[in-house]
This record gives sequence, C-alpha cells and structure tokens, in this order.
Amino acid sequence: MNRLKQLLDSESVILLDGAMGTMLMAAGLTSGAPPEEWNVSHPDLVRAVHRGYIQAGSRLILTNTFGCNRYRLKLHNLQERAFELNRAAAQNARLEADAASQLTAVGGSMGPTGELLEPMGELTPQGAKEAFAEQAAGLADGGADVIWIETMSDLNEVKAAIEGARSATSLPIVATMTFDTRGFTMMGVSPKKAIETLTGLNLFAIGANCGTGPEELGVAIEQMRQANQQVLLVAKSNAGVPKWQNNQLLYDGTPQVMADYAQHARHLGARLIGACCGSTPEHIRAMADALNLPVPQA
Repeated sequence: MNRLKQLLDSESVILLDGAMGTMLMAAGLTSGAPPEEWNVSHPDLVRAVHRGYIQAGSRLILTNTFGCNRYRLKLHNLQERAFELNRAAAQNARLEADAASQLTAVGGSMGPTGELLEPMGELTPQGAKEAFAEQAAGLADGGADVIWIETMSDLNEVKAAIEGARSATSLPIVATMTFDTRGFTMMGVSPKKAIETLTGLNLFAIGANCGTGPEELGVAIEQMRQANQQVLLVAKSNAGVPKWQNNQLLYDGTPQVMADYAQHARHLGARLIGACCGSTPEHIRAMADALNLPVPQA
C-alpha cells in the first residue's frame, strides 16, 4: 500500500516538511546557484535537511526538485541531466525516510517550468507535458511515493504536469496552487475555480502553498473547503510575509506564528499541513507540538 495512504488511514493530520532552499542556503548554497545539482554533488547536505525535518516531526518530506525540469535547468546548462537529478533527489529523500523511526513518505516535488504557455508565451502544452513526464519518471525511479505538483499559478500548466506525470508513472498525484495576488493566483485563478477544475482530475489531494503568509493561505483553504466538503486538503504556508532587509529576503513568521497557523489550518479542514519558504525544522517542531503530533526521540 502507498505510504501516504497508510499515514492518512492511521492519522487525522499529516505534518509535512518546511523550506528546502532556505536550509540549503544556510548550508552554503549561493544565491543563483542551482540547488538541484546538490542532489549529486552534496547529497549529504540535502539528506541532512530531510533528516532535520523528520526529526522535527515531518511525516512527508518533499524532494529537492522544485525547479528540476528541463526548462529551469537550462538556465544552468543542466537540462540534459533532468532525469538523473530527479532520481538522485528521490533517492536522497528515500534513504532518510526509510531510516526514520516513524513511517515517512516521500513526495516528488514538481514546480512550474518558469515559462508561459501558449498563447501568452511560447511553451506548448505538449512541451510542458514532456518536461514534467521526464521529471516524474526520475522521481518515481528514485523511490517517491507521490508526485507533488506545487506552487502553480496556471491551471493549464497544472493539467500538463498531471498528464505528464501520468504518462510516466502510476503514482498518486497531489497538486497545490499559490494564491498570492489578492486571493488569486498570478494568472487569475481563484481557490474556488482551482477546486472546481482539479477535483475532476482524480487527484489524491489538492490545496494551497507558498503565497504571502499564513493569513492569506488560510483564506484560500477556507474557500476551497466551502467549495468542496469532501476533497483532501493541503496547506503549506510560507513562514510569514517575506520582506527585503539588508539585501536579504527575510520572513517574519516565528515558530509560534506557524504553530497558530497549523492549528487554524486543521480547524479549516486541512489534513496535510506543512510550511514553505522561510521555514525551518524549528517551525515544524512548533507545529508538531501545536497539533499534538509525535516527534521522534533524539
């Protein structure tokens, strides 16, 4: 049985992980460098991030592959290594999940291509589908339990990602969108529209992630629940509102802020709850405590 389904069958709420990029930059990744390459060159540091989240209470960790599609990798001349880097990322996460004292699932992260689809841009739906298929194949081969499509703003790109993943693997699929423009995605999609469209695509779970902080993400989750009482909801908020300070992007969400958000997300009906940009294992541990979830003994 799929590990994620096993978790949901036994737990009322599943705690997800937090930011990957934030942690890798703290470990030495320089601004503008491709974090995906570290899956091969620095697997020990990537695995350490996964381990930190598991030790803080995460029961599902996401692979270091948010931008690991050939269009984003092309910016670093790594596009021919897409399958390799995705597989390595899933293998890194799988090793840490299998070593955990509690059952832990691996989500294969797939973020946007960074391109605009036709007619607004030059990327064809078929081109997007093929890129996502390549990525999903690597993630599945490396041991992911679920394909985790995240931070999307365009429903057509979500559909391309779903179709691409399904052409490469039979793993269940989760999709989350980012509502960061006055309650809509950058492409004008509302939470209600997202639910209405995505519930017909046989997804394992649907939800919201990233955005401008817990408050706005909470509104999106509430609107999703109002639109559909049955869907399995995901809430994965940034650690507060990002602000530029001393040439750095800092987040004002303390662990207590994220603990309060976790409780609110559960109250709104989300069963898969985690954090996104700016968050750390400290935030996840506070969320675990707030949700009365078990944390592995050190």
